[in-house]
Amino acid sequence: MQVYDTIAAVDLGSNSFRLQIARVVEEQIYPLDVLKETVRLAAGLTQDNFLDDASQLRALACLKRFGERLRGLPSHAVRVVGTNTFRLAKNASAFLEKAEEALGFSIEIIAGREEARLIYLGVSHGMPPSQNHRLVIDIGGGSTECVIGEGLEPFRMESLYMGCVSYSKRFFGDGKITKAAMQQAELAARMELQTIRFEFAGGNWQEAIGSSGTARALADLLKQNNWSNEGITAEGLAKLRSMLLKAGECKRLDTLGLKPDRMPVLPGGFAIMSAVFTELNIQHMSVASTALKEGVLYDLLGRLHHQDMRDVTVSQFMRRYHIDPLQAKRVEDLSLLLFKQVAQGSDVDVETVQQQLQWVARLHEIGVSIAHNGCHKHAAYILENADMPGFSKMEQFQLGLQARAQRGSLSKIPKLAGIIKDWTAILALRLAVLFCRSRTDVVLPKMQLKRSGNEYRIKLDKKWIEQNPLTENALQTEIKEWKAVGVSFSVVS
Repeated sequence: MQVYDTIAAVDLGSNSFRLQIARVVEEQIYPLDVLKETVRLAAGLTQDNFLDDASQLRALACLKRFGERLRGLPSHAVRVVGTNTFRLAKNASAFLEKAEEALGFSIEIIAGREEARLIYLGVSHGMPPSQNHRLVIDIGGGSTECVIGEGLEPFRMESLYMGCVSYSKRFFGDGKITKAAMQQAELAARMELQTIRFEFAGGNWQEAIGSSGTARALADLLKQNNWSNEGITAEGLAKLRSMLLKAGECKRLDTLGLKPDRMPVLPGGFAIMSAVFTELNIQHMSVASTALKEGVLYDLLGRLHHQDMRDVTVSQFMRRYHIDPLQAKRVEDLSLLLFKQVAQGSDVDVETVQQQLQWVARLHEIGVSIAHNGCHKHAAYILENADMPGFSKMEQFQLGLQARAQRGSLSKIPKLAGIIKDWTAILALRLAVLFCRSRTDVVLPKMQLKRSGNEYRIKLDKKWIEQNPLTENALQTEIKEWKAVGVSFSVVS
């Protein structure tokens, strides 16, 4: 992959959208430009989890402005991630198309634990080195990420469905801050935290760190009012709670020194932070200046410098699910050979598709750990639903789709023809699985795959075909399978 001297990350959060452009010098990142807009996407979620028109318009207007700033950067030098609201919205797919058009770059929807991993990566790069186990709490607009790690490596990651926008809308929707509403919000947050309390409470870590807008706003408020010299303290939160109740309304919080864009969402964020301190037995929390967008930048830098977390995840999955490495290598080598023969001149991003083919070839037998019968379906389920650090939800879906299509009926795969714009990678994988069926290092015939539009043909030695009737029969079945989905595949000698 090409190395770039300028890279960019876009964090599409549930409260704010953030863009950061940075210069790369060796393996260090130096910020060049930062943009932030308060969009409050989560506030536009209806009760049945549809994004309303007003929130979509706010988001698209912001993305057009970001798109202007990103114009001219190569696609591989920009990574855009969507978080909790994108995960929840039932109309996210339709909105995503409009959002990508406005921004000019593809958008990845990341899972909660992947968001937690990236947040920890960003925070740890912005903090002094330490051998302590660190607890990182990031209260976003729609979710709260909790991570424990050491150095640059997280080892416990959770994402909870509570955020400053969603809780402010749910418990303080009328703008009033009452004792009853605050108690209800804190109780709801404590109940969410009960599920992770055992692993994340004090005793499992030596240092607590808060990141993102809520933590920074609370720390600023405590310092401005002389309730804490540095960071967030339990004593300071107790004093702030009294002042919030005394103010009684969100619009009066400016008297405490709060910025206008933070006033509508502070009560919900405060309730969550108060519950976090109570349930996890925190007395003091320092506040980081870095978070998700910096984590995305460093993760992107790793990919560009051949330190891709996705490669690490694939290797870990191969060990965890006891995949036969020799068979995986046979299928990988042959599928890549066939793909490269016809990939040039394709409309797809050849480098990206080749990388995905490499991963799915290594993991194509992951479903055997569940059952040999229907193993391709089991593989698809695991790849689509497992926590896979480094992978976006769309990347997991694509891996699962290819794993499902490695064998069996193509016509039974739902909406396959509408999703796949280029069949080359799937054909290459199916042929590799077919020719490597013996699971031994047999000498395969010289083969040449050619393509003309939507027509594929493979050239094989006639004598070899006659000597391998089982493979010949399987190839004839392949011809019928591809015909069923409107693709021409033929075997010539």
